[in-house]
Amino acid sequence: MRTAPERRTEPAIVRGGLIALALGFLACFLFVPLAVVFVEAFAGGARDYVASLVEPTALAALRLTALTALVAVPLNTLFGLAAAWTLARFRFPGRGLLVTLIDLPFAISPVVAGLIFVLMFGAQGLLGPWLTAHGIRIIFAVPGILLATMFVTVPFVARELVPLMEEQGSEEEQAALALGASGWQMFRRVTLPNIRWGLLYGVVLLNARAIGEFGAVSVVSGHIRGLTNTAPLHVEILYNEYNFAAAFAVASVLALMALATLAAKSVLGRRIAR
Repeated sequence: MRTAPERRTEPAIVRGGLIALALGFLACFLFVPLAVVFVEAFAGGARDYVASLVEPTALAALRLTALTALVAVPLNTLFGLAAAWTLARFRFPGRGLLVTLIDLPFAISPVVAGLIFVLMFGAQGLLGPWLTAHGIRIIFAVPGILLATMFVTVPFVARELVPLMEEQGSEEEQAALALGASGWQMFRRVTLPNIRWGLLYGVVLLNARAIGEFGAVSVVSGHIRGLTNTAPLHVEILYNEYNFAAAFAVASVLALMALATLAAKSVLGRRIAR
């Protein structure tokens, strides 16, 4: 059976112009800058590129970035699951406040968030004297970087799962409980398979933000080379020192991570749509 031809309201010249405009915009603001990163990274040859990446402070920055992601992603994933379950399955006083608090990192500038941690845990902050007296160092140390990263990445998993779980409803879960399943069995065999693609999508976004976070981490890190510099901070320092080849080399690693994240996000987005 033949279907009716697709109706188009715009003339071909308008469609072509809009497509050309979109492609030109992407070329100027995305493709060309991304290409420049890799061109500049290999400007001195492959040997200089590898030397820039294996330099001790660069390795320390990449290790700290990986450590930050390894801590922030699992913890915020667990929090996002718990928060999404609570918001999607229960109605209780203060629910709106909880939603607002989860969205708070989206509303606050990362630099302001970092400053809040300094005012709380810094040497002259609210808890600073007590922490100093007990030999606990948070600001200008790795714990501060972890806290700042976890704060700015809190919403990602929860915001992906809440609408998904509300749309799916709880009928299958109630049926599993009625058939004798325990709470853990219901979650593992019913809830988790139903939300797995949305969960992975949120984790991908969470991981991308954890790796690339700059503002909040910059405030709490102290920029101690080899100790508290993450990869984005290390790129800034190298660039300010006019060591452009090394800066672009480290930046290219971050760009590759971003491209891998984008590919995973695209694949997961198609799976969710299905």
